[in-house]
Amino acid sequence: MTLNKGLQAFPRTEYMRRLSAVKSDMAEREVDALVVFHASNIAYLAGYTAQSAYVPQALVISAHKEEPTFILRRMDAPAALHQTFLEHGYVVGYAENLIGNPEKDGYDAIIDGIHELGLANRSVGLEQAADLPARVLEKFKKRLPKARIVDCDKTVHWIRMVKSDLELTIMREAAAISDAAIMRAADVIRPGVREADAIAEIIGTLARGANGKVGTALAQISLCSSPRTGTAHIAWSDDVFRNGSQINLELGGKRHGYCAGIMRTFSIGVPSDRLRRVHEAEVAGLEAALNTVRPGATCSDIANAFNRTIEGFGLKKESRAGYPIGLNWTEPTASIKDGDMTQLKPNMTFHLMLGNWIDEDFGYAISETFRVTDSGVEVLTSAPRKLFQL
Repeated sequence: MTLNKGLQAFPRTEYMRRLSAVKSDMAEREVDALVVFHASNIAYLAGYTAQSAYVPQALVISAHKEEPTFILRRMDAPAALHQTFLEHGYVVGYAENLIGNPEKDGYDAIIDGIHELGLANRSVGLEQAADLPARVLEKFKKRLPKARIVDCDKTVHWIRMVKSDLELTIMREAAAISDAAIMRAADVIRPGVREADAIAEIIGTLARGANGKVGTALAQISLCSSPRTGTAHIAWSDDVFRNGSQINLELGGKRHGYCAGIMRTFSIGVPSDRLRRVHEAEVAGLEAALNTVRPGATCSDIANAFNRTIEGFGLKKESRAGYPIGLNWTEPTASIKDGDMTQLKPNMTFHLMLGNWIDEDFGYAISETFRVTDSGVEVLTSAPRKLFQL
């Protein structure tokens, strides 16, 4: 029976391009097979975004085969066939008796697959630190005694930092959804409104999308309102917005796994002088940071431009100023912070995250998602850079 695949986020040629880049890296490392565990990297190389990474799954890339083999729980195999470019022979579902089994699990199925692909005696690269517990690494070494095990952690993460034009199109769509959600927040945050009710409206926008492009999933939302504005990563509560409340909101539109983060600060009623001063400093720092972005500049250059600017206003920020963003939000590679000498390249994308948690009971939030261009910067998010007074 022929399965009618779902809508593909990208054409097969795009995935072949990405796989070619990975195989080139494998050749430099003299790796015959790369076993990819990280869910975002599987999405990058095959298009799979279903939520099944809580059980073992892996994409096995052979230097000697054009297409990878995806080994995952049998109940999730149909989702892989719908979402990815892979055909039946390259999607292998393992039996349910490997779930919740202390003796033998899905990692055994992945190792069996390596044997069946004729790679058990070759050089095998593993994403070791990403999603691989120490006991599982020992299992791979024990069951592949003739293989040369190579640590290839973050190999794919670094490759995917530079986005293709097709990826950037998706990220612009996600950014438009982010902007729409911020503007919806400005519409619905009012005195007497429950936080949960405001969030329901915001989530509705994130799902409905913008410009005819729907949100295909939800990224984490942080809503930190008075008296919790000194927090960074908490969700909405049972509380109600009040006159004088400050609200720090972080969210992001999501399209086919790709995210565009944005943060804005809202004040119900006239904001305090302190909040106004912090806003002025942070916007000036944001603009200084963006003016630093160009190929060849470093993540450290961006951070230092921001930090120097806000220090001129008598303000400091302890946390980093951002990070690469793309699939499933954070890409764990570079950091926009002092001392990170990662050089910017065209089509790298970052979340310039300037949330500043100053005291236990006071903080402020503003951010943009941007792309490095051939000569400077393209800011993908475009909601007004203002302190929203409601």
